Amino acid sequence: MEFTTQHFIALAPLLITSATIIVVMLAIAWRRNHSQTFLLSVAGLNLALLSILPALKVAPLAVTPLLQIDTFACLYMALILVATLACVTLAHAYLGDGGSGYPGNREELYLLILMSAAGGLVLVSAQHLAGLFVGLELLSVPVYGLVAYAFFNKRSLEAGIKYMVLSAAGSAFLLFGMALLYADAGSLSFNGIGQALAATGLPSSLAQLGLGMMLIGLAFKLSLVPFHLWTPDVYEGAPAPVAAFLATASKVAVFAVMVRLFQISPAASSGVLSDVLTIIAIASILFGNLLALAQSNLKRLLGYSSIAHFGYLLIALVASKGLAVEAIGVYLVTYVITSLGAFGVITLMSSPYNGRDADALYEYRGLFWRRPYLTAVLTVMMLSLAGIPLTAGFIGKFYIIATGVESQQWWLVGSLVLGSAIGVFYYLRVMVTLYLIEPNLRRHDAQLHWEQRAGGVMLLAIAVLAFFLGLYPQPLLNLVQQTGLAG
Repeated sequence: MEFTTQHFIALAPLLITSATIIVVMLAIAWRRNHSQTFLLSVAGLNLALLSILPALKVAPLAVTPLLQIDTFACLYMALILVATLACVTLAHAYLGDGGSGYPGNREELYLLILMSAAGGLVLVSAQHLAGLFVGLELLSVPVYGLVAYAFFNKRSLEAGIKYMVLSAAGSAFLLFGMALLYADAGSLSFNGIGQALAATGLPSSLAQLGLGMMLIGLAFKLSLVPFHLWTPDVYEGAPAPVAAFLATASKVAVFAVMVRLFQISPAASSGVLSDVLTIIAIASILFGNLLALAQSNLKRLLGYSSIAHFGYLLIALVASKGLAVEAIGVYLVTYVITSLGAFGVITLMSSPYNGRDADALYEYRGLFWRRPYLTAVLTVMMLSLAGIPLTAGFIGKFYIIATGVESQQWWLVGSLVLGSAIGVFYYLRVMVTLYLIEPNLRRHDAQLHWEQRAGGVMLLAIAVLAFFLGLYPQPLLNLVQQTGLAG
């Protein structure tokens, strides 16, 4: 095929991100400088984000049989780049400058995050199984290094090895599923598979087995029950900004490609597979919320909570008609905002030099009297995750319930209501802890370095955004409505 200027404009976000990776790598080779690496990464990500606007003008456009740049891809590219920008800013505050910072090399963290983000951009625009696999591996492999980045901490190393082994197992399932699907449909493109499955009415048993194995591979990455066992350990062991990246950008990319795969072929999500998805959704909602009840570690609690949130998202995937794609878009945006805020507070409370992150719940007792603005941010995030009205999380949950009711999935709606009720309890427990008065407590505001101030300003902006979208969600709804898969 011939490349035209339009193809380059459509690919601009991915090309700029890739160019940033090369520039950062050369800059590190030339001279190690933490602030310089950070500024180069942020500049590249901002340029990539801005390049989505011209890309929207030429969409929809198929760039080789592997990638399809349409409004759907552009929305999720923007979401991944925003989440990556936030995680890079948090990483800068976390690693610190000067003698009190991280004891090892700091610059490679940015390189790995940028490479993983590039994989996410490939993944959300994939329209071919080869594109899906390349994107998924480029997203996952740098994360192995990121999770084990605090190598002097045993938990971090253990989390990195666990994630690598289980992620490799998930990829093996995915590849085997692709092979079976290709054997049945004779095509690797999503459209070709969709047409082959639609031609036979219900998918054959070989196609269903292939789709089922692909679902297992993707469910590993999304940590859905029963493939969720790695999640709390990896979240706890990973450095806080990495856990934020894993919970947001990484999962958004995988879920977006899953939506594309299941939406292009309605036959794919009918029959046995629909029942399997329903069972996984109910199990994820109930197990995620019930296991979060027993946690005294904030990162583990957020890990189990993310399992439940992706269970909620599966409800819209099972419904797969009417409001479904819109509901998924709204929910993912609100989930990313609140997760970044919650992990951001843990990041600013932590220093890798102390050996481990400040993620135990007792470390947050009476935080209001020491760090009032961090307490305000975490309070808004917990309310939003619980889906309390006037926060962004409420709008997302409302849309998911509307989708479930519209498609009359009563079991799923019932489990969502029950799961949300359980969730309110442990989110409120975290909030109450923040305002407890410790004996002999003197109120003071901790002094912050400038890089932590940048992270703090970003967190306050996230909290304001979560509140604003809860009060006035119309801009978000307009944005998501323009980015359907028809795009």
